Amino acid sequence: MIKEIKPPEAWEIIQANPDAVLLDVRSRMEYDYVGHVPESVFVALKEPPDWENDPDFVDKVKKALQARCPDKDSQDLTVLTLCRSGARSMMAAVELRSSGFKKVINVTEGFEGDKDENSRRSTINGWRFHGLPWLQS
Repeated sequence: MIKEIKPPEAWEIIQANPDAVLLDVRSRMEYDYVGHVPESVFVALKEPPDWENDPDFVDKVKKALQARCPDKDSQDLTVLTLCRSGARSMMAAVELRSSGFKKVINVTEGFEGDKDENSRRSTINGWRFHGLPWLQS
C-alpha cells in the first residue's frame, strides 16, 4: 500500500527531513513550461508522443537520486512522487515500491490539481492552489 498525502503535508516533510526528495514524474514539457517545485528531482514516467511508461524509469530515478544524495542508498530515501493530478505519480510510486524502494509516498492533487467546473486546473486543489513554492522556466 502506498501512503498518500496532500501537497501541504508533502512540503512539510521535504522541509523537515533531509532524506526526503520530491520526485516530479511529469513530462519534460510540463516540468519546464507549467512549472515545478524548486529543488525537485525530475524523471519523467512518460513522454509524448506515445505516453508509454519509460522502461528505464526506475534506473533513471536511482541515478538521479544518487546524484542528489551521493552518500545515501537511493532506496532508503523518502521519495514523494508528484505529477499533474496524482495519477501518474501513483503509478510511479507503485513501480518504485515494487523495485525495492522502502519509503515512497504519493502526493495527491498533484502540481496542478483537479479540473474545476470550467475545466481549469489550480483553482480547487493542487500544489499551486495551496500557494506552495514553485518556479517556471
